[in-house]
Amino acid sequence: MNIYVSNLSFNVQDDDLRGFFEEYGEVSSARVVMDKMTQRSRGFGFVEMSDDAAAQKAINELDGASVEGRNIRVTVAKPREERTGGNSGGGYGGGQKRSFNNGGGGNSNRW
Repeated sequence: MNIYVSNLSFNVQDDDLRGFFEEYGEVSSARVVMDKMTQRSRGFGFVEMSDDAAAQKAINELDGASVEGRNIRVTVAKPREERTGGNSGGGYGGGQKRSFNNGGGGNSNRW
């Protein structure tokens, strides 16, 4: 079972997350999601447990628990949704190229 854990302290690391769940059963993996730019925690993570009954017990007992002064939220992870559209121009106008030179070959002043 894949478990989603949110509202984590930014100090929680993968090994800490694993430790929270190991007392309930075998943890296949535990990962705190990190921001690609800053390399800091994004405050949530995922835990995989092979035994569904142990995973459900962990969810029931850890949801709302206080960890480093924060009440964590623990739920069954939803399947990852397919992303569509590929590269649409970075979200700025749906991939349209903008030109401000009025077709003047790059020599005209926009202002």
